[in-house]
Amino acid sequence: MTIRIPTRCLVQASRRLADSNGRSSILCSIQRRTFADVAANDGTLPLKGYKVLDMTRVLAGPYCTQILGDLGAEVIKVEHPTRGDDTRAWGPPYAKYLPDSGKEGPGESAYFFAVNRNKKSLGLSFQHKSGVEVLHKLIAESDILVENYLPGSLKKYNMDYETVRKINPKLIYASITGYGQTGPYSSRAGYDVMVEAEMGLMHITGARDGPPVKVGVAVTDLTTGLYTSNSIMAAIIARARTGRGQHIDVALSDCQVATLANIASSCLISGERDSGRWGTAHPSIVPYRSYKTKDGDILFGGGNDRLFGLLSDGLGTPEWKTDAKFAVNAERVANRQELDSRIEKITQEKSTKEWLDVFEGSGLPYAAVNDVQDTLNHEHVLARGMVKEMKHEWCGDIKMVNTPIKYSESTPGIRSVPPMLGQHTDEVLRDVVGLSEGEIEKLKEEGAVR
Repeated sequence: MTIRIPTRCLVQASRRLADSNGRSSILCSIQRRTFADVAANDGTLPLKGYKVLDMTRVLAGPYCTQILGDLGAEVIKVEHPTRGDDTRAWGPPYAKYLPDSGKEGPGESAYFFAVNRNKKSLGLSFQHKSGVEVLHKLIAESDILVENYLPGSLKKYNMDYETVRKINPKLIYASITGYGQTGPYSSRAGYDVMVEAEMGLMHITGARDGPPVKVGVAVTDLTTGLYTSNSIMAAIIARARTGRGQHIDVALSDCQVATLANIASSCLISGERDSGRWGTAHPSIVPYRSYKTKDGDILFGGGNDRLFGLLSDGLGTPEWKTDAKFAVNAERVANRQELDSRIEKITQEKSTKEWLDVFEGSGLPYAAVNDVQDTLNHEHVLARGMVKEMKHEWCGDIKMVNTPIKYSESTPGIRSVPPMLGQHTDEVLRDVVGLSEGEIEKLKEEGAVR
């Protein structure tokens, strides 16, 4: 099926950055009304006017594109027309459908909700030639494409970087994979937990005498998403200077090695193996860990001798400040087991709340060890606007974690709830690609879109 490409009159001109006086080119106002204009009219959002084609699934890629969406970019999420993103089936829990919604099934996946706000869903199969033609049209209209397929997988669909750059030389094309586009492991699939294991993180995570464990959230996926979004924004700045897009190769394995941070540096400088797992403790600072209370746990950070003095006073043991075994950090490290044992014997005499009250305003770094539900209802979390209630057309009122970044000149946030599968297919094909109702219906009959 051959589909007519609409004229792109002056669209590229509309993407110019503001000049040094902060004034946008007058041509910026001459552009077609797009689907995202319905969702938000806040021209102060940093990425307002940038268009993202999101061809990612699961976590690292969707997290990256959600960040771009939060900052104002127009994000079209391309999903398999019948299955959708893998995480749509990951549950429970699900946000249940309203009784009169007309929808069947358990509801919408909480996992999917976590990383797919501020997006539009296009149900499309690029195994159909006509589906690929639609994608090529979207690429011609896009600033950014993000994908997370195995290296080489998209080439047979003419969706690889070398092919699509000919359609749009200014396209920024980000590829997220487990092990990158090159190297001996490049053809391997890689979930977060495998990379945590192979690239050192799992070995240094867990109790001192316990087995290696994964982090409680897929932190390697999340840091990869952060690195990718950051790299894309840098590429946008570079494009303003050079006029060219580029390919960004992001690997979970590389990002995990990079975020070993001081532990990796210590191994490189010393030439020795890492010191293993430390639980909540620190290899070089004492006291710096969680301690049991009467009803939970509390964490203290005695990062220097002054802070240790504050802790000693709060615990009712001021004599520790002048005790030769504890007075300086080097001695506290040498006598770690004795000091930790004595601290925990005292902390178990009061509740966590009582200890929080004791150290309030003291200047000592301290914190309760909260579960996730307590965190989401924490007074500071709520005061910072980190939980937001939204109206979902088919599930009713839902609560979502908000974007964490606050700007002085704009307000990023949740403009639209995560989409239903294929919810915006007609809208995108009509308003962005420029197809007629008849052309859209034909694509549906072919099974290319939903």
